[in-house]
Amino acid sequence: MKVLLTGSTGQVGYELARSLQGVGEVVAVDRNVMDLSNLAQVREVIRSVKPQLIVNPAAYTAVDKAESEPELAHRINAEAPAVMAEEAKALGAALVHYSTDYVFDGMQPSPRREDDPLGPRNVYGASKLAGEQAIAAAGIPHLIFRTSWVYGMRGKNFLLTMLRLAQERDELRVVADQHGAPTWSRTIADTTAQVLSQAHAGGREWWVQNSGIYHLSAQGQTTWHEFTEAIIAEAGLSCQVLPITTADYPTPAQRPQYSVMSSERLMTRFCHLPHWKAALGLCMH
Repeated sequence: MKVLLTGSTGQVGYELARSLQGVGEVVAVDRNVMDLSNLAQVREVIRSVKPQLIVNPAAYTAVDKAESEPELAHRINAEAPAVMAEEAKALGAALVHYSTDYVFDGMQPSPRREDDPLGPRNVYGASKLAGEQAIAAAGIPHLIFRTSWVYGMRGKNFLLTMLRLAQERDELRVVADQHGAPTWSRTIADTTAQVLSQAHAGGREWWVQNSGIYHLSAQGQTTWHEFTEAIIAEAGLSCQVLPITTADYPTPAQRPQYSVMSSERLMTRFCHLPHWKAALGLCMH
């Protein structure tokens, strides 16, 4: 099976390039080869590679910057996946795409399920939701994995930012009233590979039964403040972490207060997901 992987230098794409090796022949492309803001180029690459499967972790992820670049965020997160879905349909290919906890408004303090009401509170969340909807509307075999608070040892993410700041400062002030589940990029990649190997074994019928949206985030929940404390403890650093509120740290984009998602559907059908703390320990050692 020929697999086209986008965003291969991003934090999830990099891990997928490794974990998808057992799934098929992986053609990994980065932004230099396939820039999602260039829709003609997206079509061109798919038509020349002719994959049986497209895996798309590439996205516009600068949540605050998206507020001032809504057109660009929408093109990359909604229009490009729509083009991928169109091209996949023409090829008879399947599409795996990644979305976000930010498609929910985060107002209810209970874990969100896949079919719960949606209500993004920022441009980024709205653009990702539009991407999900375009893929679902295309009527192709697809998997959309919603994930949350993604981190890893490369790229730009919260973990690396906190590690850097903790080495530069004696104390950090971190938001303690937003709840979510930090998810390691490798957990996302390895889970995707496990699901796709089941898909490969199951053939066309598998996609008929299993296409749709799944929540793929670590088990348990925490706050940014607790997550930072855990990062600093794992790294053996001695920086004090002080709790602050969302109101103390205004950002251009509104953040959901409660971003925890239930991954029960994915775990019942496919495989187990680790607790966020266990994954953090593995990531840092």
